[in-house]
Amino acid sequence: MNVKTRVDSITVDIIENALKNIKEEMDVILFRSAMSPVIREQHDCFPMITDPEGKMVVGNFGSHVPEVIAHFPEGVHEGDVIFLSDPYSCGGSVSHVNDWMVIIPIFHKQKIVGYASMFGHVMDVGGPIPSSMPVAATSIFGEGVRFPPVKLYEQGKLNDAIIKILKTNSRTPIENYSDLMGIVASCRTAEKRVKEVCDRFGSDVYLYALDHLLDRTKIMMEHLITNFLPEKPVSFEDYIDSDGLGNGPFKMKLTIWREGEQAYFDWTGTDSQAPGPINYYLSENMFKMFIGAFLISVFDPAIMFNDGFYDNLHIKTPEGSLLRPEYPAALGCRTHALSRLFDVLSGALSLNSPESNPAAGYGTSPYFIYSGRDEKNRDFHLMEVMYGGLPGRPIGDGLDGHSWWPAFVNIPTEYLETYYPLRVEYYRTGKDSGGAGLHRGGNCNEKLYTFLSSGTVSIHDDRANIQPWGINGGEPGSSSYKILIKNDGQEKIVLESKVDNIEVVKGDQLLFVTGGSGGWGDPLSRDSEKVRLDVIRQLASIEKAKESYGVVLDPQTYEIHQVQTEALRQEIRNSRGELKSFDYGNRDEVVANSQI
Repeated sequence: MNVKTRVDSITVDIIENALKNIKEEMDVILFRSAMSPVIREQHDCFPMITDPEGKMVVGNFGSHVPEVIAHFPEGVHEGDVIFLSDPYSCGGSVSHVNDWMVIIPIFHKQKIVGYASMFGHVMDVGGPIPSSMPVAATSIFGEGVRFPPVKLYEQGKLNDAIIKILKTNSRTPIENYSDLMGIVASCRTAEKRVKEVCDRFGSDVYLYALDHLLDRTKIMMEHLITNFLPEKPVSFEDYIDSDGLGNGPFKMKLTIWREGEQAYFDWTGTDSQAPGPINYYLSENMFKMFIGAFLISVFDPAIMFNDGFYDNLHIKTPEGSLLRPEYPAALGCRTHALSRLFDVLSGALSLNSPESNPAAGYGTSPYFIYSGRDEKNRDFHLMEVMYGGLPGRPIGDGLDGHSWWPAFVNIPTEYLETYYPLRVEYYRTGKDSGGAGLHRGGNCNEKLYTFLSSGTVSIHDDRANIQPWGINGGEPGSSSYKILIKNDGQEKIVLESKVDNIEVVKGDQLLFVTGGSGGWGDPLSRDSEKVRLDVIRQLASIEKAKESYGVVLDPQTYEIHQVQTEALRQEIRNSRGELKSFDYGNRDEVVANSQI
């Protein structure tokens, strides 16, 4: 009797849930042992378990194992721990040098049954700017120390030289060492748990279950492709404001279509790589992962996310473009392109059916970086990932002040004020920043910091010039901005969205405002009671309620004036003209002015 006839669907389901639980345990191990707040508090890390060929069976970020293992012609053995941080050595599987990745081969009775992997964003890996993401970098050589794939442990023995190198070249050696050992521990936990599953069911049953899980995802993805991708090619484009060096905006253009159950994605028309560090080295497998994550989350979240559908996707990314830069292009600020990718993909899928897809979100990953020496002569280095508005959707309002990557969370204010010399005066959503719509776009975040020690600040953000577009009649969202308020309270300096080495002194303040998001659907169709509640909750102003939604409220009681509301809504309908499928806001004007 072969293994297939001995494995029933219940056993496959048990192994599937065991793997999901192992992935969650990997996260918990790392969160409890890491010292960098971006990993410990914000969860900027990505676990994965693969089959023996390196295909991700459970995880968050798609498999990179085959490209890395190819660097070891001598093979890998039990007890080996592979470490790397160089995007150009792994096909872009890690996207900048701050991402430290560990891969551990998993053996059961001398037979390899898969790999465990985790990567996370460490605080500082050297270079000229604290946190190692300089806005002025023009090559990856200016962004810190890179590690090609090396064996951190070889058959159980630690390579001490690697530890010495990484500690010597970082402003945060203790934190980095703790983070790295936490990443190793999380992978070793997965190794142990997978072996336990193999002990229980046998490795043959385990491996068959992996194949079944991959095949099941493939079949379900084929249904999504045939149901939601167009047969006739459609193209969509969006823009990144700038590269931080005065160049831009930069166009990202995607054309998509399907042929039967095969899907095609072509980035031809995307601008050439930037002189500055906004380039994103997008490997084929990584983009396939993004497509799968998007389609699953939007259309069928019950599908298990793994690499089973990769053969159904075909990618073309021109060499030398923003999304396939030639070595040694700078990559440190790549999150603008990484995040904007989802807006472009969403826009392309929306062209034939804007009523079925979301608008644009804040479309980046804003960073706030604060470094210096406090009044007790102790060095401090903070990097905080900020969030913005997620787009209005067919099923409801966008989320206010939320991460574009679902697993990320905020750093608690109590943590920031305990471990860093600053005070958070307020942290709130920005009123009126989400585009109006039947389903309102999510509002941005507004955060006001007071600095309690002198230091330097760096900022990475986008959507400062080009608004997030609205869809199906929805309005565009607001742009981002930053203001430095000097300690005399008189001087206010508007900062660029991408800037390094801003000197601050005790008592200075920084107002950090991220981008909002586009609205979905006709604002005049939004239930007037929802508009009233938005005003009461300070998500929208009473003026916005009247101007965009046609809802007239009593300024004292916030009661709805029904007769005036109905009359105003009819007046707006008669005068506004035809609703736009896409409302790009100021985009065309910004792009046109940049070409003069």
